[in-house]
Amino acid sequence: MTHRGTWKKAEAKVAKFFETSRTPLSGGNSKHTRSDTLHEELYVENKYKKKHTVVTLYDETAVKARMEGKLPLVTLEEKGRPGFWIVLKSDDFGRLLRILGYEKKMIL
Repeated sequence: MTHRGTWKKAEAKVAKFFETSRTPLSGGNSKHTRSDTLHEELYVENKYKKKHTVVTLYDETAVKARMEGKLPLVTLEEKGRPGFWIVLKSDDFGRLLRILGYEKKMIL
């Protein structure tokens, strides 16, 4: 079992990344939101675990991407559902935006 302080620190780190703070108390006990952060526009659910299967896939992809000098991304799709999910490390988020040209688009 994970110590309460450990997952609270993980939630706080994620909240800081999104320039907000962690929701006090836990989920439904909070009078603010069930989200793990108090962000006004994002609903964040952070899962702190010893191991996530998708992270293992990401790690394998990152090795191959580094060999080609590319940014590693894992995309997930489910049959019958539109769109897809994008998995990348938070440290690489800014690089992804630059690669896609969003910095230039945001200035306009």
